[in-house]
Amino acid sequence: MGRRPFIVANWKMNKTVDESVGFVEKFLPLVSGVEDVDIALAPPYISLMPVSRALQGSSVALAAQNMHWEEAGAYTGEISPGMLRDAGCRYVILGHSERRQYFGEGDGEVSRKVLAALQEGIVPVLCVGETLGERDHGRTFDTVGGQINGGLADVVLESGQDIILAYEPVWAIGTGKTASPEEAQEVHSFARNQLSDIFGNNVAGSIRILYGGSVKPENAGVLMSMADIDGALVGGASMEPDSFAGIVRFGN
Repeated sequence: MGRRPFIVANWKMNKTVDESVGFVEKFLPLVSGVEDVDIALAPPYISLMPVSRALQGSSVALAAQNMHWEEAGAYTGEISPGMLRDAGCRYVILGHSERRQYFGEGDGEVSRKVLAALQEGIVPVLCVGETLGERDHGRTFDTVGGQINGGLADVVLESGQDIILAYEPVWAIGTGKTASPEEAQEVHSFARNQLSDIFGNNVAGSIRILYGGSVKPENAGVLMSMADIDGALVGGASMEPDSFAGIVRFGN
């Protein structure tokens, strides 16, 4: 289907403004020759504007790690889709397992955020994934399928470019464990079939599905060689410019 690889750095609650900008200054020269991969950085909120300025003139895009579903209002501590757009964000990560686990976000809230992002013209990166207990009990497909259906409730897509899915097995995030390429491909294939049921084969065939969970320069290439793995959502290994550039350059 000619899906263009997409590699996203999720810095989570790490890096000061100076550290974020310093990363960009070191990282951009390392990927200056990469033209066949889309790249995005997702720093903490306070670094969005400075990183946006530092990325100007480059092909690297800006992403946010979360957002609220309302455009404005009495939601202390929250950030709206319009604020993200104003800061230069092209993408927003939604439904990350850490949001679900630590902040009680459910599929209903995630769905409202997905719809709000689409309305604002921001591409949502919808995260899905099972826990170790769910995998051990044979519930991987039930969990992932439920999160896809729940997170995409009421979503109508004209183009598969408007949304991105990210499969992150919770048991592989920050643990050093990685789903084998075959295990990851099995879930990615299931996810694409699920997307086909929702949007039809043509749209589903153009939606990029990323893998996340202890992705490193050493395993990025073999993961990316799988038929339905179209990129990576990278946590720990995105913290250092050399390491993240190594993942971006998986085929170079």
